[in-house]
Amino acid sequence: MTYQPPSGLSAPEVAERRRRRETNTAVRGGSRGYAEILRTNVFSFFNLVLFVIGAALLALGRYSDALISVGLGLINAVISAAQEIRAKRKLDQLQLLDRAEVVVIRDGVEQTIGPEQVVRDDVLRIRPGDQIVVDGPLLPGGRVEADESLLTGESDPVPKQPGDDLLSGSLCVGGDGHQLARDVGAHSYAGRLTAEARHSTTDRTPLQRRIEFVVRLVMVLTTLMSAAIIAQAALEGFTLLRVVQISAVLSGLIPYGLFFLIALAYTTGAVRIARRGALVQQVNAVESVSNVDVVCTDKTGTLTTGRLSLAEIVPLGGYSAPAAAEALGRFVHSVGAPNLTSAALAAALPGPAVAVRDEVAFTSSLRWSGLVTDDGTWVLGAPTSPDPDVAARTAAGLRVLIFSRAAAGLRDLDGRPVLPADAEPVALVALADELRDDVAATVARFRADGVALKVLSGDDPRTVAAIAARAGMDPGDPVPGADLDGLDDAALDAVVAGTTVFGRVAPEHKERIVRSLRRQGRYVAMIGDGVNDARALKQAQVGVAMRSGSTVTRDVADIVLTDDSFAVLPPAQEEGRRIISGISISLYVFLARVASQGLVILAVTMLGLGFPYTPTQVGLTLFTVGIPTAFLTFWAAPARPDPHLLRNLIRFVMPAAVVTAGFGTAVYTTLYQAISGGFSTGRTPDEVVAEFEKYTGLVYGTDTDFADAAATIGAQTGLSTFFCCASFLLILFLAPPSRLFAAWTRPTGDRRPALLVVALFLAFGAVLLVPALWSYFGLTGPAGPVFLVVLLSLVLWFAALTVAYRFHVLDRLLGLDTIS
Repeated sequence: MTYQPPSGLSAPEVAERRRRRETNTAVRGGSRGYAEILRTNVFSFFNLVLFVIGAALLALGRYSDALISVGLGLINAVISAAQEIRAKRKLDQLQLLDRAEVVVIRDGVEQTIGPEQVVRDDVLRIRPGDQIVVDGPLLPGGRVEADESLLTGESDPVPKQPGDDLLSGSLCVGGDGHQLARDVGAHSYAGRLTAEARHSTTDRTPLQRRIEFVVRLVMVLTTLMSAAIIAQAALEGFTLLRVVQISAVLSGLIPYGLFFLIALAYTTGAVRIARRGALVQQVNAVESVSNVDVVCTDKTGTLTTGRLSLAEIVPLGGYSAPAAAEALGRFVHSVGAPNLTSAALAAALPGPAVAVRDEVAFTSSLRWSGLVTDDGTWVLGAPTSPDPDVAARTAAGLRVLIFSRAAAGLRDLDGRPVLPADAEPVALVALADELRDDVAATVARFRADGVALKVLSGDDPRTVAAIAARAGMDPGDPVPGADLDGLDDAALDAVVAGTTVFGRVAPEHKERIVRSLRRQGRYVAMIGDGVNDARALKQAQVGVAMRSGSTVTRDVADIVLTDDSFAVLPPAQEEGRRIISGISISLYVFLARVASQGLVILAVTMLGLGFPYTPTQVGLTLFTVGIPTAFLTFWAAPARPDPHLLRNLIRFVMPAAVVTAGFGTAVYTTLYQAISGGFSTGRTPDEVVAEFEKYTGLVYGTDTDFADAAATIGAQTGLSTFFCCASFLLILFLAPPSRLFAAWTRPTGDRRPALLVVALFLAFGAVLLVPALWSYFGLTGPAGPVFLVVLLSLVLWFAALTVAYRFHVLDRLLGLDTIS
């Protein structure tokens, strides 16, 4: 009976199914839309802090300060969102390039359409190289080989007979036939797996969690301090303007610039690693990858390319090696239905095609294929009897075939395929999975860096172990996925901790393994390319997808390797460590400034000597924090994440804050008392009175006298000068250019921070010498007595802080050396 190809659906039938929405609409796997990207970045924790402060300042009438707060929040949002939108557009472009059209039969005619236009009950033409886009049976008359590695991890092609299901997400690598579209869109196998992984989540990194803790702590302390000072101001009868100004100064203790700096550092890091072939979809993934201490990876498509390569040809039966290779080359170039195996051999062996009188294609039931040519019958298939050479190569992860020659034909009297009884072996053929370039070098780099690797594959455990060994891992005893079924969490954790290779694992096994590692306190990166990896990628702290993998895997990943290069991960990890190092050193600078100024404000207020800052003087943080932290962040060298960051912050900030605040309070008090007694401020009486009335709301001659006005402005100038100079020198404690400054840490050998300090001193010197600038910042002009007090205090401050750090004085007094 002659096979009649199906005629497919008619145009009215297609229209009816579209009306019922039985179309192959793709399920997105977590790729966020533009609105969601903007929402999550605008309303992040850091930005909410800035918006709340901005609203409070707006209510107090501090419109310019409110604009700065809200503006910084919006800038942070724009920077972060721009990076994620850029990544989304790039990924969408990649998906458009990868989009393959399909051939359907409608009204008896073949038509080429997009995958999303397929409807239920369509008939699709399937040929080698075609992506399977729906679920459904292979129709009578067809036989194909399907690569289901993206779904199951199994790298061996699966032969499909009429009636067998072809699953969406697989690839036809051999044969020809027609498929009935039974399950489409969200109802298909790939669609169901995609739906399970589509929930969008973003893990906060360890550094983000620590910074959020510090910011919350600073906000609580600032709020308490503000309440106390404003209450005191109310009791003393301060004007509303004075209360507003005090509130503006106290709000300046919140580290606005730190939020901006983090967003800028993340985005810059994402751009840098994008040049190496890693597309960052979640902006914090750049920093997150630096914390990874265990990498879980699929085998097929990740460690390997998914292709086969010829490992060796061992001549048998008296054939020479050249003769055996020549005969095999003619065979593979002559097959009418090529598959992965014949394609790999054809790529490695020359040989013209010859005339074929009969052919039997490979099937899973036969496990061999054959040709009848003018010079005999040739057969290529799996070994039929045990052999030590075959067993040794199989154990090494190779695929072994026997190439034979016979005189008899390939069929019996009824025309059914039959293996010739007189077949004599010509050669043993060994094929190997092709490792991706740089995999071995990357594995070695990870291991040298203390990062553990685990392989999670749907392939045979022995094959996976052999591939892992070729990649440079120690595979140990591989564990099949079936052995994990029924284990409780404790038992699973023990198995996962001691195992490197897992084979025959399903998507739920991979997900459980990642969860187990996280329970054990590990920081996990999961690398995959298939739909079967998507759930595990979502569970990992860092999900990494191959560009050549499935759409859903790319959608849910934090990082996409656009060149399919495994080797980009160590440089990405190094970039993340550079970011952590830079932000950490900036955190020291920010918190030292906040703590020092907070203590001075408390001390001066309690002494009844007025308020030590005006809102414009707070703007000097541009020199003390803003510019230095920007340079220090981008100059930072890569370093391992500090597990004791909070403890070390306390150990650095407490001595710096206590010593700096102590000397700062002394400078303010000394100058206040001295100027009240007759020191000159360098300004005319009218200038002093005008400046004092501007920043206090008091009226000269009515609410205060000239001595108090002069003393307040002069003391504020001395305090601001001392604080700026001390902040500049504090940079040298964090990045000492020589042993003179190496009380906190060892000399770095980097001269750039020292040059930055010189430049900052020159810039601040210009502020003190240019009338327009010192007037803008609410300072006095150059006054010898003021700067003499500041200079002497700086020398004593430097000596005291050096002793405090070098001999851990405050650590011992406050018990900081016992903090774990």
